[in-house]
Amino acid sequence: MPDPKPHPDARSRRQIVDHLKLTGGLDAAGLARLLGISAMAVRQHLYALQAEGLVTHQPEQRPVGRPAKRWCLTDAAEAFFPDGHQELAVGLLAALREVFGETGVEKLLEARTAEQIAAYSRRLGRRASLERRLQALADARSEEGYMAEVRRDGAKEFLLIENHCPVCSAARACQGLCASELQVFQSVLGAGVEVTREDHILAGARRCAYRVSARPGKKAP
Repeated sequence: MPDPKPHPDARSRRQIVDHLKLTGGLDAAGLARLLGISAMAVRQHLYALQAEGLVTHQPEQRPVGRPAKRWCLTDAAEAFFPDGHQELAVGLLAALREVFGETGVEKLLEARTAEQIAAYSRRLGRRASLERRLQALADARSEEGYMAEVRRDGAKEFLLIENHCPVCSAARACQGLCASELQVFQSVLGAGVEVTREDHILAGARRCAYRVSARPGKKAP
């Protein structure tokens, strides 16, 4: 027997949650344009989500008229997104550290980094342009729950943005996880580019963002 179709209200509310996660916050009019429904309908969904403790709003000044309500997600809304079995990961890291010490943790991170580099390198293949390599990397990360996207920022610069961290609890327990990501991205994108982190969820930002640009003195891809 086929599964019943989700109720339209539930589907619209999930879309609102996804858009707020991706953008960091929008007003009702902006959400209405994205969803193709009326602003009044969006407000009804937002107030229902607010009653559940999933969204909140803050005033956003406009050049003309009254401030608009800019809606954003609360911490409770994180339950909608992949958690990467974080409780298990945190427990395993703690046990590994207790049994093998920091040396054991470092060896685990080295093995994980090598595995990621190999997997992403296969995924990127022989794509010639930096933009195509970045998009392939973002696609792979999105499949892992990072809600990744690529934005061009200038003639030869891009932002690799990850709107969600499915291993956030594990990363808090082991800072090396975040440090190794830079190594992974740098390795798979090649020696002709430089990768720097600009936003970091663990530092309080709503997303992780990496600037990818041609290295001075290096041949840009």
